[in-house]
Amino acid sequence: MSTLAPPPTVWQVARRPRWVAALVLALALAAGFAALGQWQLSRSFQNATVVTVDTETVRPLVGFATPQKPMTDRQLGQLVSLSGTLVAGDYVVLRDRHVQGADGAWLVGHVRVDGAGDPAPSVAVALGWSPDVRAVERAAERMGSSDRRIDVVGRYLPSEPAENDDPEKGVQSALSVAALINEWRSVDDVYPGYVSLRTAPAGSGLRPIDSPPPAANETLNLLNLFYAVEWAVFAGFAIYLWYRLVRDAWERETQPEED
Repeated sequence: MSTLAPPPTVWQVARRPRWVAALVLALALAAGFAALGQWQLSRSFQNATVVTVDTETVRPLVGFATPQKPMTDRQLGQLVSLSGTLVAGDYVVLRDRHVQGADGAWLVGHVRVDGAGDPAPSVAVALGWSPDVRAVERAAERMGSSDRRIDVVGRYLPSEPAENDDPEKGVQSALSVAALINEWRSVDDVYPGYVSLRTAPAGSGLRPIDSPPPAANETLNLLNLFYAVEWAVFAGFAIYLWYRLVRDAWERETQPEED
């Protein structure tokens, strides 16, 4: 009595010449779709829009930024000018600052800004730096005896998080406006950012802090990026379609045996 041969497996069907040829065709289509996706992706970068903001034209801080309101992207890194009163005694030395390839300390002051309201709002001002912490402390002592008038130009920058400070050891390194408010003697409205001066105050013995302009933002062409993803899906679908056809052929052959 003859015995029936076992039904073929899916992969036995897939190795037949017609399905191997179909696989080669599917791989060729997938490679073509992948190449189109790569081209579309490169186009999305080539057509990227570079968003440039004129940060180097000096603008008055009053009117450009508003106390008690968050900074906007347009304000970030803008050169601003201001006139006001540098409040005596409200100086803070920030340690462990990395400036121009060297470690050092910053001296930060409290300025009440003229022309922005009554009472005058406050803004933190990074006055200058030195690699010697003692030199910064001496500068604070020299400048802290009385209020002084100040007319400055500097870059308007966002407040920093105070997470790296160690209040228990008296170490403060971040220029956090929220932390400074707790140390200043008298505060009303406060600007959310700080101003890094372009030139250190005369007679302070400090060096100016290097504050380069912010890098231009680059936005991708999202339509081209979507097309690149679409071509990748087509490439995967070409392989899946071949597998689905092979499985359908296998099911047609094995279904009678199962019945």
